[in-house]
Amino acid sequence: MHPNILKHINFENPAHQKLVVIGAGESGVGAAILAKQKGFSVFVSDANKIAAKYKTELQQLEIDFEEKLHTEHKILESAIIVKSPGISNKTGIIEKIQQQGIPVISEVELAYQYCGKSKIIAITGSNGKSTTTALTYHIFEKAGMDCAMVGNIGISFAKQVALAPKQWYVAEISSFQLDDIVAFKPHIAVLLNITEDHLDRYDYHFQNYINSKFKIIENQTTDDYFIYCDDDDVIQQKLNNISITHTNPLPFSMKHEIKNGAYLKGDQMMLRIQEERVSMSIYDFALKGKHNTYNTMAACIAATTVGIRKEKIREAVNDFQSLAHRMEYVATVRGVEFINDSKATNVNSTWFALESMNKPTVLILGGVDKGNDYSLIADLVCEKVKAIVCMGSNNKKIVDAFKKIVPVIVETNSAKDAVEQSFKLATKGDAVLLSPACASFDLFKNFEDRGNQFKVAVKDL
Repeated sequence: MHPNILKHINFENPAHQKLVVIGAGESGVGAAILAKQKGFSVFVSDANKIAAKYKTELQQLEIDFEEKLHTEHKILESAIIVKSPGISNKTGIIEKIQQQGIPVISEVELAYQYCGKSKIIAITGSNGKSTTTALTYHIFEKAGMDCAMVGNIGISFAKQVALAPKQWYVAEISSFQLDDIVAFKPHIAVLLNITEDHLDRYDYHFQNYINSKFKIIENQTTDDYFIYCDDDDVIQQKLNNISITHTNPLPFSMKHEIKNGAYLKGDQMMLRIQEERVSMSIYDFALKGKHNTYNTMAACIAATTVGIRKEKIREAVNDFQSLAHRMEYVATVRGVEFINDSKATNVNSTWFALESMNKPTVLILGGVDKGNDYSLIADLVCEKVKAIVCMGSNNKKIVDAFKKIVPVIVETNSAKDAVEQSFKLATKGDAVLLSPACASFDLFKNFEDRGNQFKVAVKDL
């Protein structure tokens, strides 16, 4: 039984129903492919130019699309809209859709409608989502599970359901995707942390963003599990105001013992899941740093919950390879180590990166500010950073935040220039850390493009 917003949509037999996808990136094209396969009349509309790769996919499947405009009458005659996560509700066309009362859902909601008896592990949080998703998938794959890694990392959830359905989906889910869910229900929901991020999309009210993250558990039942960080103050405050008796809580902590979940005892991670008892040395974890211990705990709880043997979990956390653009070692040039943490698109992510640094650091910051509060990293910058290199089209906020505590601040507007200036400021035994704390859209296509340009510039030194 679907909630009221979808009561007029026949997902079992969608013939003669029009579905419009707004946005033609990985998410939008995945939604279009699945909707077309299931029998909807599909139209895709993107206000920008559609990438050649995605245009080819739409053309091959004879899916009608438009680019560089939104034709209102074609969109507003739709029975249902699938909105790509990058598109704000304040966009003109979305406001008109809402005025017409047309149901708007996310691509992950559409995928959920068609994933049948398959089970979902949905992972969200302000930081660590990609790493935890990749590690969880690595454990499941090592254990021989029929699984796929989907969502914000890898292939879109809807495309995977359409082209190669699996019994298990390990999904990285953003707050933007959760904003437009209706019935979406993960068997295992993981909430790693909540820090101020994307406030520009939430009317600059932190509570709106918190509420969005907690939507991950709103449709869960007592057959499902909620894995969360018990040390996160924001999560704790929210839990004090809501009931989670409809799901099975499995917290993890580095500060105190947990009856059912995971905790640290000295250098041992202790897992207690129902009757299962597992302990592992944190020194055996491939991922280093306090934040990665939390990520590893969450992944291990998820794996234990579904019955994966502890030997397989141990093996997987030991040989896991970290992700590109996430504290990725690039090279050491004349004694200076270069680290690519381009995926750090908010201040808290940069905090975690700095927290793990053990060398004098030249920090590359900058990009599109999302309402950042740089005071959150001021103490770590003061302790570990010898110079800041700004890499953005507008660096005033960064300069104002750190000019009194960092002796050298240099402004640049390209990855090449930022790397060259950083190298000049570093000496043997130092590290250069790209951890921008900002979105990348001023100078780059995305955080991957930013990280790749950084790596190329380092190799050109």
